[in-house]
Amino acid sequence: MDKNAKIYVAGHRGLVGSAIVRNLQAAGYSNLLLRTHAELDLTNQVATAAFFEAEKPDYVFLAAAKVGGIVANNTYPAEFIRDNLLIQSNIIHAAYVNQVKRLLFLGSSCIYPKLAPQPMREEHLLTGPLEPTNRPYALAKIAGVEMCWSYNRQYGTKYLAAMPTNLYGPGDNYHPENSHVIPALIRKFHEAKVSGASTVTVWGTGTPKREFLYSDDMADACVFLMNLPDDKYESLLGSDESKTGKFEPPLINIGVGHDVSISELAQTVSVTVGFTGDIAFDTSKPDGTPRKLMDVSRLHRIGWSAPTQMTSGLQTAYRDFLDLTLKA
Repeated sequence: MDKNAKIYVAGHRGLVGSAIVRNLQAAGYSNLLLRTHAELDLTNQVATAAFFEAEKPDYVFLAAAKVGGIVANNTYPAEFIRDNLLIQSNIIHAAYVNQVKRLLFLGSSCIYPKLAPQPMREEHLLTGPLEPTNRPYALAKIAGVEMCWSYNRQYGTKYLAAMPTNLYGPGDNYHPENSHVIPALIRKFHEAKVSGASTVTVWGTGTPKREFLYSDDMADACVFLMNLPDDKYESLLGSDESKTGKFEPPLINIGVGHDVSISELAQTVSVTVGFTGDIAFDTSKPDGTPRKLMDVSRLHRIGWSAPTQMTSGLQTAYRDFLDLTLKA
């Protein structure tokens, strides 16, 4: 990407989008197109089309999405499938109409089957039932992958879908009910420390294993992918199955390649926050998928691996939470 290229980061205020913006700005990209939800409602097809027609971005990072943890996914399933389908459909089509050079669609590891072989490879997509608690969101993201694939096949576009593992870092959502596991634990342990509570209770058995990627590492991988030479980038765009007979979606996993149990994670967050009490597990609450580890060998082969260790990443995330708490 040329340093003067017009780059649209959809969802630039979220965990993913804000990290991508930080990375681009640090690298000297100055022509960034950024719009808040109030300025541009991406679920509105007419408004999205008008924005693309007026601005003509060269590159698009599609990080805008309705996201949340188990509680949010269970409570608002209609919004999770509806809003995400609208956002990605509007942007992908407008990108095609306005001849965007490359588009990177950001998804989630939940697109893979609940009981997929571990670690999960890109070809495990659509090989089994999904985790019920986030199926609406997962199906929307799978539709986004298929839309990128379909536009590539029919129109010769160059749209790539990147599936990050569980993310954490600056700009996260620390809502007590609608957040993901790491920000939820940071808040829970911090509030317990402040109140002097003797015990923190964590949902589930603590045995499920999860992989976690620092958000700025994810952003670095995304910018790395968008800057690949044509031959390497196009090798990731999949193939036309009707011609090759191979199931090769335009899909690449982004992760660290190793995981921890929720119990281990809770202990690490507890130490990071400085909570000295006990940790209990509420086994009446759902665990979700038993294990979700990404196979990142494809990403490693083209020259990228995650540099940030979880301990240092969690320290930065906790400082971010404290800054937000002080501003509230």
